Amino acid sequence: MRKLAWFAALLMVAGTTFAIAEDVHHDGSSFTPPALAPLKKLAGTWTGKAGDGTQSMDATVTYKVTANGSAVMETLFPGTPHEMVTMYTVDKGELVLTHYCAAGNQPRMKAKSSADGREIAFEFAGGANIDPGKDQFMHDARMVFVDDDHLRTEWTDWSAGKKTVTRTFELTRQK
Repeated sequence: MRKLAWFAALLMVAGTTFAIAEDVHHDGSSFTPPALAPLKKLAGTWTGKAGDGTQSMDATVTYKVTANGSAVMETLFPGTPHEMVTMYTVDKGELVLTHYCAAGNQPRMKAKSSADGREIAFEFAGGANIDPGKDQFMHDARMVFVDDDHLRTEWTDWSAGKKTVTRTFELTRQK
């Protein structure tokens, strides 16, 4: 009987917690850290070209606002063997990203925004499955908000502790 009473009390607390959490945004609003706002505006599908200056290829990139507005998920090359996901979130007021790379590593980067808000530069801040002195990984990135329908992103690759190549995506929003 004691176990049943304890279980019932646990369910009641859990139910109350769920109800409180549900009521926090009962009006349908979402959590929007200010640093994430420019990325939330990218929601949708973007297409264009990606290249390293010597060759280019068609590229599709999607952006999805998720986790009640507290994260933006970027999917590069969706549905292909080289599909990669980058999660943009806010940590202690700072915009950060984790890039889940087709190379099997997960670099993390912290952002520095430009004064005019048209550009966000990300710098390497560690990661999983990476030895920066030996491995190949994305070291930094840059997003340039050309206008509401055009975006340029640059991803800089490092290997053995040195910059190797920058890949640029020139993207247009699909209506």
